[in-house]
Amino acid sequence: MSVTGLALILFLTFHASMNVVALISAEGYNMICEFLGANWYAVVATVGLAALVVLHFVYALWLTLQNKKARGTDNYAVKDKPEKVEWSSQNMFVLGLIICLGMLLHLWHFWYNMMFAELINPMAEFTYEVAAPADGFKWIVYTFNGQPGAPIYSLLYVVWLCAIWFHINHGFWSAIQTLGWSGKIWLNRWQCIGFIWSSIVVLMFLVVIVKFALLGSAPICG
Repeated sequence: MSVTGLALILFLTFHASMNVVALISAEGYNMICEFLGANWYAVVATVGLAALVVLHFVYALWLTLQNKKARGTDNYAVKDKPEKVEWSSQNMFVLGLIICLGMLLHLWHFWYNMMFAELINPMAEFTYEVAAPADGFKWIVYTFNGQPGAPIYSLLYVVWLCAIWFHINHGFWSAIQTLGWSGKIWLNRWQCIGFIWSSIVVLMFLVVIVKFALLGSAPICG
């Protein structure tokens, strides 16, 4: 659970850093999308990521059932939890369900129209209705500012990101503690690091959504 959780946090960090490029350069972002398209290494990485998500969710479900049997009140059975993370600690599984639903929405908007579209039509040269699979910039614009119901989808993504923040903010230091890498002195430090890290990652995602929802493909300045 700890290893898969930390691995997924690292992936989110990479994904958020990649998305920020779209704020700077459409061409630069599309270069990244093309590099991470239906190439064999990207497909292998995607399969590995999917396996991590499944393992993480299955173990979380098992842990939740075990805690209920033990009449526990915490999803992760972490001792000496500070009050500031009490709510997220007690609702990690619910937050996880929201995250899974948001992930399905994200896969539908992006993975299905990009990598999957390339996989099923690797040599396609016809004109796509919205954008070519590798044109990630246009897909971002369409998702948050072009498609019917874009404002609603943008709001759903914001709710999803809030759930992700609560989940990884608690999950980060909890995973470190489970691995035995924190003591009484370092626990507060890991909590602080987790708060800063999770906040930066989620803010990077949020600024992209807000920018494209409000400005579309218009430049940030001017």
